[in-house]
Amino acid sequence: MNERVHQLLNEQINKEFYSAYLYLDFSNYFKARGLDGFANWYKIQAEEERDHAMLFYTYLQNESMPVTLFAIAKPDKEIKVDMDVLKGGLAHEKLVTESINTIYAAAYEARDFRTMQFLDWFVKEQGEEETNATDLITKMELFGSDPRGLYLLNQELAARVYSAPSLVL
Repeated sequence: MNERVHQLLNEQINKEFYSAYLYLDFSNYFKARGLDGFANWYKIQAEEERDHAMLFYTYLQNESMPVTLFAIAKPDKEIKVDMDVLKGGLAHEKLVTESINTIYAAAYEARDFRTMQFLDWFVKEQGEEETNATDLITKMELFGSDPRGLYLLNQELAARVYSAPSLVL
């Protein structure tokens, strides 16, 4: 495996674990606000990010490449209102998309087709992640200022259940 591709994949493990920490922090915020549905949505999001990290971890191991684990930074998003969380989530997903695209470009340059194929799932996943984050912002803008609308949105988010990624390594 190309050294640059290996480095970027290894760094992505840390970025995915940071994402899990960030979403757990968001879940804590909403739990403290009494919005258990929002808390559930972000807790499940954290579980997804943790599993994404493990997919990168397993991929490197399957390729007989060493994995280096780094310290995971404390989430640094300042939250003053509910919308800060939602907009912070979208901004974060855009950063992750950029990171995945950087790895893909490095793999393409190195003609590392196996890594490109592995990343195809993540490219699609990031599109879904950004859409979900955008939709959540739209719903909050439409209904969040009305207590009944917020209650119904909270109920909708409470219904989210976790399903592990179906990527086969």
